[in-house]
Amino acid sequence: MYLTQNHFRKIISIGIELTTEKDRNKLLNKILEESMNVTNCDAGTLYVLEDNALKFKVMKTLSMGVSRGEDGEEIDLPPVPLKEENVCAYSAIHQKVINIEDVWSSETFDFSGPKKYDAMTGYHTQSLLVIPLANHEGEVIGVMQLINALDGEDRIVVFDKEYEFIILSLASQAAIAISNMRYTEELKEQMWSFTEALATAIDERTPYNATHTRKVADYSGILMDELNREYEAGEFPEYFDEHRKEQLIMGALLHDIGKMIVPLEVMNKATRLGDNSSVVKERFKLFQSYVRIRFLEGKITKEEYEKEKDFLSNSIHFIEEIDSKGFLPDEDYEKVEQIACGFCITPEGEKIPLLTEEETECLKIRKGTLTDKERAVMENHVVMTRKILEKVHFNQYFKDCPVWAAQHHETLNGTGYPDHLTADRLAAESRILAVADIYDALTSQDRPYKKPMPKEKAISILESMVSEGKLDERIVNAMRKCVMD
Repeated sequence: MYLTQNHFRKIISIGIELTTEKDRNKLLNKILEESMNVTNCDAGTLYVLEDNALKFKVMKTLSMGVSRGEDGEEIDLPPVPLKEENVCAYSAIHQKVINIEDVWSSETFDFSGPKKYDAMTGYHTQSLLVIPLANHEGEVIGVMQLINALDGEDRIVVFDKEYEFIILSLASQAAIAISNMRYTEELKEQMWSFTEALATAIDERTPYNATHTRKVADYSGILMDELNREYEAGEFPEYFDEHRKEQLIMGALLHDIGKMIVPLEVMNKATRLGDNSSVVKERFKLFQSYVRIRFLEGKITKEEYEKEKDFLSNSIHFIEEIDSKGFLPDEDYEKVEQIACGFCITPEGEKIPLLTEEETECLKIRKGTLTDKERAVMENHVVMTRKILEKVHFNQYFKDCPVWAAQHHETLNGTGYPDHLTADRLAAESRILAVADIYDALTSQDRPYKKPMPKEKAISILESMVSEGKLDERIVNAMRKCVMD
């Protein structure tokens, strides 16, 4: 056989197909199929070098209708050890093409395996062409074994020497394609391991964030799956392929990385006074002692003593009550101001305010546990998320992750933060992440400032945010289906 222009065109065409294939299993299957087609052979096996042995990846025998491993399913045959008596192993070790006319008459290698296979299946293995798959760095990543070349009348013949050049060329291109795919997979694995490490650091930093990051990632994935079902039913305009889903999950795992910068006294502030609650309690005990001393020293009457003692006792009881109260009504707000105006007189006659300005500000918080200043520090975690992720190189595959991660507190009507973006600038992924984040925050059992909310009420709050123009109605409806059905 002589190589023609058509042969070279075929090689180039197949090479292009190999380099454009993105699915590893399809790539391996295509390598074997095209090589069998070019050499007009009946069977073939493709091995991949793993753990110092050749692992069966794809097996085909046309005459017997056998096709195994083409979809990535495991082939239940033991790997071929890298020992020179095995023809495939020899080819890999020495990076050498091996062309055998008849395995039954050859004494060069141990063919007991193929002969045993033939005895079990009734097949007849005769001619053999073994090609090492070596990439551009000279690294062998596998071996391809072609079996029983056929002539024009389907008779078994020896593999033409000219085929060696063609298949070696294809094998080289295939090896490069496999290597590139492996490098890409390793880069993805590296990104995922980096992301998982950061997510662990975020959640381990405080018990009040112990599961939040991963739950938001889980909810985001569940939402995407539901929206894909709606897309197929013609109820949602976008489809989220595996690429988009991977990017969003990674973005979700990184969305709170900025909380690494938030002080723990703010992150862990479980009540309005936070760590200062014990300080206030001890001070009021001291004040009560001062009042008693002044009474015992005759500086105040018994009636004045009882009045001041009761006032201090009632005040600290009230402070303890509202310290962890969900919402502060007007009457409580005014009572805090009254207490803040009060003072205690020491036995030496010094006047000491009952509450500091900072304590007064904390106790006057209408809802939650954070003052305006503390809330600004907490909200700044989104800015820090963006700044931190800007320092990380995200390849083209994951390029949108940091964008979506930094937008999880934006709303459709521009009232969110930090950039007050509106609907026209928020991708579906950012909207999904926002809904997932809020839902978990409402229903979480490990938040310091509130009890977990029933999912029915949480969905109701999300729906009210839809009415306010903040959240995407379609995504909130999808969340309702996911958690309520």
